[in-house]
This record gives sequence, structure tokens and C-alpha cells, in this order.
Amino acid sequence: MENQMYTPKQVASVLMLSRSKTYELIASGEIPSVKIGWSRRVPAAFLDEYVKQLCALADSL
Repeated sequence: MENQMYTPKQVASVLMLSRSKTYELIASGEIPSVKIGWSRRVPAAFLDEYVKQLCALADSL
């Protein structure tokens, strides 16, 4: 079964970004996330949508 939720550290690894940049994108809402107790998670669907938006932006340049 594929991951349905990612930790910010996992998101950073998937996107090949620094941990601090990933937290910045999450805090700004650019990468949507949910809070479960004290933990922050990014649903796989939200991460997929973020990547699609980046690709669409790159295609329009």
C-alpha cells in the first residue's frame, strides 16, 4: 500500500528540498497539510496536486 500521508521530512525528500524550505511552503499554505494531534502531515493527494501545479506553471513559461 502506498503512503497516504507524508511527514514534512518525507515531503522534503520526495521534492528534494531542504527541511526548512518544506516547512516554509507548508506554513504559507503553498503545500496544503493537515494537523493530527501535534503532528503535521501532507496527504498524498495534496502533494500530487502541488507537483501538478508546478508542472503546469513550468509548461506555461
